[in-house]
Amino acid sequence: MKITEITKLNDDLDRRREKASRMGGPEKLKKRKEKGILNAEERLNALVDPGSFIETGLLGVSSMFKEDEDKTPRDGKITGFAKIDGRDVGVVVYDFTVKGATTSPTSGKKMGHIRSTATKKGFPFIHIGESSGARLPDAQGSRGMGTMLGTDPTQFLRTRETPWAAGLLDTCFGSSAWNACLSDFAVMRKKDTIMSVSSPRLVSMAIGEKVDSAELGGWRLHADVTGLVDRFVDTDEEVMQDIRKFLSYMPSHNRELPPEITPAEDAAQDQTKILDVLPESRTQIYDMRKIIAVFADKGSVFEFRARFGKPVFVALARLYGKVIGIMANNPFFGGGALSAEAIRKLIDFQVMCDSFNIPIIRFMDTPGFVVGTDAERKGAPGWIMNFMHATSLVTVPNITILCRKGYGRAYVAMGGGSNNDEMIAWPMAEISFMDPVYATKVVHNVSPGEEGFEEAFAHIQKNNEIWEMAKIYAVKNVIKPQETRDYVSRMLDIYRSRKTNGIGEHLMKTWPTSY
Repeated sequence: MKITEITKLNDDLDRRREKASRMGGPEKLKKRKEKGILNAEERLNALVDPGSFIETGLLGVSSMFKEDEDKTPRDGKITGFAKIDGRDVGVVVYDFTVKGATTSPTSGKKMGHIRSTATKKGFPFIHIGESSGARLPDAQGSRGMGTMLGTDPTQFLRTRETPWAAGLLDTCFGSSAWNACLSDFAVMRKKDTIMSVSSPRLVSMAIGEKVDSAELGGWRLHADVTGLVDRFVDTDEEVMQDIRKFLSYMPSHNRELPPEITPAEDAAQDQTKILDVLPESRTQIYDMRKIIAVFADKGSVFEFRARFGKPVFVALARLYGKVIGIMANNPFFGGGALSAEAIRKLIDFQVMCDSFNIPIIRFMDTPGFVVGTDAERKGAPGWIMNFMHATSLVTVPNITILCRKGYGRAYVAMGGGSNNDEMIAWPMAEISFMDPVYATKVVHNVSPGEEGFEEAFAHIQKNNEIWEMAKIYAVKNVIKPQETRDYVSRMLDIYRSRKTNGIGEHLMKTWPTSY
């Protein structure tokens, strides 16, 4: 081959590359810019380290219909590999300017390659969704179904070898929703974003009535009702920032520990501030989040699902630069009682931590499980047993702190008894099968305000104090609240297995990511 022919072919490649990089064309890109919405390449640049992205499938186009080839640059998906904070990641970013980022055989293969490579080679997979679902002309009919659906047996398989993260922006139907629900972490832009199985238009046709998009899959639905999304932000840039922050707490794969950093000089705060939060009265509420903020390295607390299952609080954080997972009852909401939603939140977070070698710290202060007809309709017994099952399967270092109340079966589910490497308690902790007020009613048949109640209550309440449990070594230590940070930090070192270098057994690696 002559050099002029090689040059000609290289020039042809340059033209093809340039054509693919136009995405849906200048008019569609202009409209997005006017709306203040980033395009796919801008989202990618906001997500990954500068200059680190290497694309695969740039020249891919629709393969089902010849007339679609020129209309489908990159087949609507930007796929490739990059770095975030210097670590390799696999990335898929949907380009809505190309046929609404619908999925076809070519783009499906591109995404599958990134997903499988990240899983096999041991680095995170990131999915930035904005799509209108499957490309109907391609998927319709038996040939379309045989080509597109069910051909990849690993498409919906999660065994948590590597962390998955998802961003939800604008319309997220079909695969955008599927990948978010399969991920360990999902973040959604609040304005004009909807995540659902199908579009409001299609759902309206299916059920014969108009459907409101916000009610179908808006951010408030997922924040308050479904719990399918972990965090909610205002801009595209913040979505990318949250994904980067989430990954900063995660190992690249499940056979290594999370990244450790050198803590800032002011990371350890004045621990006596915890005493300012704790109330004197056993019945007075307080906000556990304020205690966690003091306990953890300053500014390191990264909360999940703040509006869902509010009686509990879950967050990734750091303790002297090391990553920890925090699970806590929060008496500020519902007294810290465990509702079905709170249990779901705890299970999901506990499974993620155990799957990625993140030590778990539990702050217990709960009067028990939420009971009543509504709780039973939500399947309370089943959720309670799921929680018990998950707690029993934890294999990472885990420490339980009895802060105040620990009653009934909730005490065990929250990491009491033998469901921990070590359980410690604060001096004000109280523990029993039942709240002492109710126990007094049951045992002595007297209620508050009636003659003899105070004496009977005092007797039962005294038996609930932590000292009797400490005497029989059912709690390993009683410490002051302000001693907790240093004590827990040291004991996490003790309970890290030298035989496995702190790597857990991952007994919950196939636990469902969404249910």
